[in-house]
Amino acid sequence: IDWRVPVSFIVTAFILFWIETGAIYQPGTTNSALYQLLSGGLILGAFFMATDYVTCPVTKWGRVIMGVGCAALLFVIRTYGSYPEGCSFGILFMNVCTPLIDKWTTPKTFGAVKAKKGGAQA
Repeated sequence: IDWRVPVSFIVTAFILFWIETGAIYQPGTTNSALYQLLSGGLILGAFFMATDYVTCPVTKWGRVIMGVGCAALLFVIRTYGSYPEGCSFGILFMNVCTPLIDKWTTPKTFGAVKAKKGGAQA
């Protein structure tokens, strides 16, 4: 697997929960970034589900965008939704967005000539 997806996923989730809770670790409470990071399926989803070869973006920056998007959706679902585990939903939604991410992050071919629209080719 490429390291960009799980690292960007875990780091973004940690930063978002740290900003939201205001604490890295608070003993005896569930209101901390470390608790949110280690609870649920975040680590499993980051390493095994989000890095699927078929549904993962092709480019390096696309994989970073995939990880950040999964973490942002996880944060929104866990914080503002009534469902405590949003990892699978975040990954599924970003898998749907993979063709768009590939389209936006694929570099343009240098020196290629575009085909003419319409008309007969000589």
